[in-house]
Amino acid sequence: MHQLLLLSSLWLLVVPSVLSIFQSPTGTLAPPQLQYLLEPLHSAVHTRRGATATLPCVLRALPRNYRVKWSKVEPANYGESVIIITNGLYHRNYGPLSPRVRLRHSHRYDASLTISHVALEDEGRYRCQLVNGLEDESVSLTLHLEGVVFPYQPSSGRYKLNYQDAKRACEQQDSRLATYQQLYKAWTEGLDWCNAGWVLDGTVHYPIINSREPCGGRLLLPGVRTYGARDKQKDRFDAFCFTSALQGSHVYFIRGHLNFKEAAQACRNNGAAMAKVGQLYSAWKFSQLDRCDGGWLEDGSVRFPITTPRQRCGGLPHPGVHSFGFPSKDRRIYGTYCFVEE
Repeated sequence: MHQLLLLSSLWLLVVPSVLSIFQSPTGTLAPPQLQYLLEPLHSAVHTRRGATATLPCVLRALPRNYRVKWSKVEPANYGESVIIITNGLYHRNYGPLSPRVRLRHSHRYDASLTISHVALEDEGRYRCQLVNGLEDESVSLTLHLEGVVFPYQPSSGRYKLNYQDAKRACEQQDSRLATYQQLYKAWTEGLDWCNAGWVLDGTVHYPIINSREPCGGRLLLPGVRTYGARDKQKDRFDAFCFTSALQGSHVYFIRGHLNFKEAAQACRNNGAAMAKVGQLYSAWKFSQLDRCDGGWLEDGSVRFPITTPRQRCGGLPHPGVHSFGFPSKDRRIYGTYCFVEE
């Protein structure tokens, strides 16, 4: 018996390639019928940043010798990143998700994957594969983060970011480059922006609700208009960033006539830091932060969040995070928005 257990676990000592290449199936063949895995009731799991999410994968029967492999599909690399492998007795974690994943194992047939402290980069498609000789089968699930997409340009102005610059700019604002799907969803919810920006797959787009002359002309239909794939080094645009709610955090406003340096000190005096753009958008979207007061943010911009448009708040017709741009940091006109983790 001891020898059987030893043999069945030897495969765990062999580290698989972190990135395995896959090819999308061609033709119209129907997917093979599952023999051992149960089809999930729902193909998508919705969560927020900082939460714990479980992707279900349950076996209806246990083959004599088998492994279950969880991986994250990486379309940009045409591959899959291995996350965890188990044979029911032993398991091993791989890759950057390793410290935050475990098998739920609520019963002997349960191979569901639990991700703790969900991060922005965790969104995407996951695959639970039963490896059983020639009878391999798998189910796919998508992890969706509830979030908000926002356009971003630096203080240097419009169309200054190549792809890597755009990626860094979003990360510096507590966000990441949005996917095309996230941008499209934001457009269906009312995002209307004339400046083109990078998204995660290296393509460039801009979402238009109201067709108008400065934005491609009145004759073009509304939609997410595209420039397609661009040169990631040479071409320069703005960025579309995506952020989600962050549990256990709070954005609040400090009144005053402060310059930028004084605003930063005011937040520090309260045990906080100046809010980043993504944090302000998150507070507006998920905590319904609504203030008419312009306030400094960490990147040197001045913005204010409105959930209920009204005449006394600039007369702007739509809710959103509105911007005064990047005024001189010496001006003493604005308060500041601070961010604190509770």
